[in-house]
Amino acid sequence: MSDKSPATPNPWQHLRQLTPARIALGRAGTSLPTAAQLDFQFAHAQARDAVHLPFDHEGLCEELQGRGLDTLLLHSAAADRHTYLQRPDLGRRLDEESANALDDYAKENGRGYDLAIVIADGLSSLAVRRHSLPFLEKLLEQITEEGWKLAPISLVQQGRVAVADEVGERLGAKMTVILIGERPGLSSPDSLGLYFTYAPRVGLNDAYRNCISNVRLEGLSYGMATFRLLYLMREACRRQLSGVDLKDEAEVPTLEDAGPGNFLLPDQR
Repeated sequence: MSDKSPATPNPWQHLRQLTPARIALGRAGTSLPTAAQLDFQFAHAQARDAVHLPFDHEGLCEELQGRGLDTLLLHSAAADRHTYLQRPDLGRRLDEESANALDDYAKENGRGYDLAIVIADGLSSLAVRRHSLPFLEKLLEQITEEGWKLAPISLVQQGRVAVADEVGERLGAKMTVILIGERPGLSSPDSLGLYFTYAPRVGLNDAYRNCISNVRLEGLSYGMATFRLLYLMREACRRQLSGVDLKDEAEVPTLEDAGPGNFLLPDQR
């Protein structure tokens, strides 16, 4: 008979099938096993690549125009990626040429839109490339039903969240929403963030914005992100505010499809 005891099953192993989190990795002596270490290095490389991947704004512009949407190609005050990563303040404002282009557009076509949509590369142009168009298809259907007047979609290279405030202010938009690549995580290099602002103007801080994050196939679905954003926009129009004073209290359908209900609350039936 063999004296070797059978290997003890790892009680965490089945949980790895339910989450991308790095749990139950095992160990080799005092270190990680080779497979886990290589997987970590690969995820880290993907995150770095997502940050530095160039934003194909012209290609995205053509696709949007192919869907009959007006677009504007803009650039932040950060001249290149190196400057963008070191000077967040420059990514929050448009460069002089783009600012003048917006002003000229407003003079020729008028101001006063209900909504200005901005798309910026942020810290993951990969997220923008993968998810901005599928999400916009869902959102634009609802915007049409609401009857809101939509400004040309602005595509901003080297842009950060607050650049949407300047775009909205120069176009005279009542609301802005920016679709932007979020900081990559080790399991999510392509996470798209949505930042919504009512009455946008230069100088606002994050307390005046509402954020919907992790929009991607493995995270928040396009449909659910649209549902939550529409709730915020409707409430913002009614209450004339956004940010910390506007809470996301959207009621979502239950899994049993038994009508509306808040998934954060226990079943009251």
